[in-house]
Amino acid sequence: MAGIGFELRKLLRKDNLLGILQAYAYAGVIGSGPWVLSIVGILIVGMLSHAVVVPNFLVTQFQVSVTYLISASLIFTGALQLAFTRFVSDRLFEHKDTLVFSNLNGILLVTLMAAGAVGMLLALTLFSGLAVVYRVLMLAGFALMCGIWIATILLSGLKMYRQIVALYAVGYGIVVASALLARPWGLNGLLAGFVFGQFVMLVGMWMLTAWDFRSPQLVSFEFARRESRYPSLMWIGLLYNVGVWADKFMFWFFPDTSDVIIGPLRASVIYDLPVFMAYLFIIPGMAVFLVRIETDFVEYYDRFYEAVRSGGSLEYIETMRDEMLYAIRQGLLEIAKIQTIAVLVALVAGPAALRALGISELYLSLFYIQTVGASLQVGLLALLNVFFYLDQRRIILWLCGVFLVSNLALTALTLRLGAPYYGYGYALATLIALAAGLVMLDRRLDRLEYETFMLQ
Repeated sequence: MAGIGFELRKLLRKDNLLGILQAYAYAGVIGSGPWVLSIVGILIVGMLSHAVVVPNFLVTQFQVSVTYLISASLIFTGALQLAFTRFVSDRLFEHKDTLVFSNLNGILLVTLMAAGAVGMLLALTLFSGLAVVYRVLMLAGFALMCGIWIATILLSGLKMYRQIVALYAVGYGIVVASALLARPWGLNGLLAGFVFGQFVMLVGMWMLTAWDFRSPQLVSFEFARRESRYPSLMWIGLLYNVGVWADKFMFWFFPDTSDVIIGPLRASVIYDLPVFMAYLFIIPGMAVFLVRIETDFVEYYDRFYEAVRSGGSLEYIETMRDEMLYAIRQGLLEIAKIQTIAVLVALVAGPAALRALGISELYLSLFYIQTVGASLQVGLLALLNVFFYLDQRRIILWLCGVFLVSNLALTALTLRLGAPYYGYGYALATLIALAAGLVMLDRRLDRLEYETFMLQ
């Protein structure tokens, strides 16, 4: 997300209510993450298909299949996403724009071949008892989504935010339309519509990059060179994505909380629906996070390091450091305020929302704690973003490790304790990582001038 502040400042410069609303709405759409838009689109397909697709459990099989595609593709490409973005950023800094498109083709080639190989292995082993058409569609969907995450993170790094939103809107519009047209063919029809939409999205992202970064070379692999690799970023991407999905997978494969849906795929109805609803309540917090951290903080961050590079006075450098610290505190405070409001809204609107979706109110307590956990995750993301700006990759790696290990251990504990404790593992793991990060950030900022000058 680094760099989105430039786009937001353009909107905020309008200095009127419309500009402010546009900035927050824009940040909310980008910050809430493509995966939220993805899940919303799949939910719409399911809701509109219940009356046509018979039996109804085929719709559940479709939604669960897509959820696995999303989670598995995010984890599979987690090690590449941040590292490749850093590689592209370095090449742009060196004014080597012609390497962007050729290396995108290179990493897509590697990713699609690896995803295809893994998908083929799973299709022939774990999914061997299922229909060939279903296995082919799952294989194609997995490979396409792996490519989409790589292309999405690249376009984010290139600040093509409007294009990302447009492509996801078109792509998931096609997913919904294609899936509805193919409903008479049941599960395979729904899945074919989803795969077609993903194909259109990936082609659109590829064409956009090809147009803006024309290259004399079609494919290159400079990103794989030893000097271009960033092992810490690769581990960060992998650990964070595994950490986010760890509790979900544990609930999916714990016998008391899940059911077999199709082949080896299991789902936990008691856990999945509250988690999905809770993530919708982080959109306001993500908007505030991006607007405040990526505008106010970045402004003083740039001034601080420019003063260091250009030989500014110590007094001015300390002033910019204090302004950075103030911007971080205000940003985190505003996130806390808006997410507190979101939690209160969830408390009030939760019963009505569950009834509207036909969900039992027995899920309310889990929905509430998941909303708190998701709100804490917004704060953790903001904190990690600040550490990325300060290039504290070791700290980020350590925090992602703490988050993953805590989520695994505490979720296992809550599964052993029983239903009243479900959801607390994820929330407490996020709280632990956030608290540890705040302590470490405070210490780093106290030594910021010293470490900055010593590293020059």
